[in-house]
Amino acid sequence: MKKFFDRLNTLVGKILAMLMILLIINVFYDVISRYFFNDGSIAMQELEWHLFGVIILFGMSYTLKEEGHVRVDFIYNRLSNKHKALINILGTIFFIIPLALFIIYGSWGFVMDSYTTNEISEDPGGLTHRWIIKAMIPISFIYLILTSIGYIIDNIHRYKATKE
Repeated sequence: MKKFFDRLNTLVGKILAMLMILLIINVFYDVISRYFFNDGSIAMQELEWHLFGVIILFGMSYTLKEEGHVRVDFIYNRLSNKHKALINILGTIFFIIPLALFIIYGSWGFVMDSYTTNEISEDPGGLTHRWIIKAMIPISFIYLILTSIGYIIDNIHRYKATKE
């Protein structure tokens, strides 16, 4: 089970890295076309924040797997491995998962409204199908819950393996 979560998260990390490259290329193109050729594209500008949003939304799950998330390190670093694993388990169960469920529940109507009204960009030349980017909110938090389950399993193994 742990290998499944690790492989899935590694795949998502690689996809996010590719999206970051696409974002850089998009910004480069947009800057060159706007400042050197006085020609800009609303769709390309909107694509920038769409890509950025996806990278941030799914990046939080990758960050959790890689232990790059924010915590009170000056306390955490002084603890034993057994206590660190216990804090990770409890923090995930009582903070990350409930927050993710709350955001999934709260964003579902937001996405469905956008989908049923076939929401498009308000700017001429902007992107259509705005519901797709809005759908990334609940999808990314569902993915965060999946990653959290893998993180809990990993920390249960760490807890059991520690002989302190």
